[in-house]
Amino acid sequence: MSRRPNRARAFAPDPGADGRQCESPNCPALGEYRAPLSRQVLNQYRWFCLEHVRAYNAAWDFYKGMSPGQIEQHLRADTYGQRPTWPLGRIGGRIDPIKLDPEMLRDPLQILSAARDAERVRKRNEAPKDLREPLAVLGLSWPTTLNILKTRYKELAKRHHPDANQGDRAAEDRIKTINLAYATLRSRLAAEPKLAATG
Repeated sequence: MSRRPNRARAFAPDPGADGRQCESPNCPALGEYRAPLSRQVLNQYRWFCLEHVRAYNAAWDFYKGMSPGQIEQHLRADTYGQRPTWPLGRIGGRIDPIKLDPEMLRDPLQILSAARDAERVRKRNEAPKDLREPLAVLGLSWPTTLNILKTRYKELAKRHHPDANQGDRAAEDRIKTINLAYATLRSRLAAEPKLAATG
């Protein structure tokens, strides 16, 4: 037993037709088939009977009136959905940020703002270049505070003091390095309270 297909016939009248008359002059038939109004207005329609919509479509030339260069440009734009593009690594190309369409900047899933927030946190948690070596000497992570710095310094000074290591020359050199690192960090944190407050 053969089954009937569920889809409408290929030439079935448009379900959106509302009983209007065919737009072709002197045609008494119903306009049950739609055709685009023009190349610039593809979502507005003219309504014809089947015979006249076939004639309209046969005469339709989307590229009519366009130069070969314009046609080529339009075909290329179609390959990326008629959306603006620019080379990788050059955000926005020549678009002036002040004149950007707000729709282009819409971020409903908060993906861009989440990335910006993550970058801010990463930068805040990254030690300044000139403090990375002193922090490594003292075995501290960034951010830190003056209290943490002082506590760590006392531990290391006690452990590496020459008196606690029977006058060992290596311990003496090590305590000098620790003192220098401590002085650098202490002066920087004391001079910039906001820097210390991040810890």
